[in-house]
Amino acid sequence: MATRRIIVGIDGSEGSRRALRWAIGEAERSDALIEAVTVWQSPFAFGGTFGVHVDERNIEEAARKRLAATIADTADDSSAVRIEQVVAEGDPAWVLCHRASGADLLVVGSVGHSPFAGAALGSVSTRCGQCSPCPVVIVPKVGQASPDAAHQ
Repeated sequence: MATRRIIVGIDGSEGSRRALRWAIGEAERSDALIEAVTVWQSPFAFGGTFGVHVDERNIEEAARKRLAATIADTADDSSAVRIEQVVAEGDPAWVLCHRASGADLLVVGSVGHSPFAGAALGSVSTRCGQCSPCPVVIVPKVGQASPDAAHQ
């Protein structure tokens, strides 16, 4: 039988830690492999750095360390779930949806690192819900009100 694959978006935020914890539980129940994916973006993708020298290898290495630290802080050592670490450059939603091709599930937190910390649903999770080729689980933040709460 083919191994099930669960893709999890990791940005180091509490939202991505919740997504990873949820995915680990699902992987334990379904004997799945987890691909923990973190995405870094070049400052040149936004029009340059205005004469400041930026070594992109440092950005990539920081992303790699953040991913490893998030997994180490979140995953239970006693779990038998295999977690593969993937570091990629690009637009986070596009990379996650591309990685999700052929996967069984894509898991993201509802809010990650964003200037809109109060938003109920982050832009990456929203875009993943729209473009993913497989089912998406968006793990809500603790205490997040349901849409119906405003109408009660």
